[in-house]
Amino acid sequence: MKETIFDVLMYLFENYMEGEIDILPDSDAIRTELMEAGFDQIEVNKAFDWLESLSMQRAIKPSATRAFRIFCPEEKEKLNMECLNFILFLEQNGILNSTNREIVIDRAMALEDEELSIEKLKWIVLMVLLSQPDEEIAFSRMEDIVYDLVPAYMH
Repeated sequence: MKETIFDVLMYLFENYMEGEIDILPDSDAIRTELMEAGFDQIEVNKAFDWLESLSMQRAIKPSATRAFRIFCPEEKEKLNMECLNFILFLEQNGILNSTNREIVIDRAMALEDEELSIEKLKWIVLMVLLSQPDEEIAFSRMEDIVYDLVPAYMH
């Protein structure tokens, strides 16, 4: 089985990310550990680039409180209808704000060769919320959805 960037991100999330996402403290040691665990160096490097890009998006400030989002063709191709509806559901229910929505979409699109499922999208949302300051409540609500503690949404 070929490991993907998402697999590396999940490994890092489950083993190293307890607080806010930052560049991991001893990234060289962690990279070595990941390669010893069987992850490909290219995928490991891409995962670290993905996290670095996520941590740099903290400075984004929302410009509008309410905005209507139109998805471009590339986004529609990457994010199936279930994923797009889920993003809108999260925003309508106050789990994502417009800024975090854009970061989620950006990070989903950055997983170039990944086929994106609703389950993967849930984890991306969780990682994004963990990376953002003052999003503890939204993170907690999303964590309940990811771990199926509450139904995600009604169809």
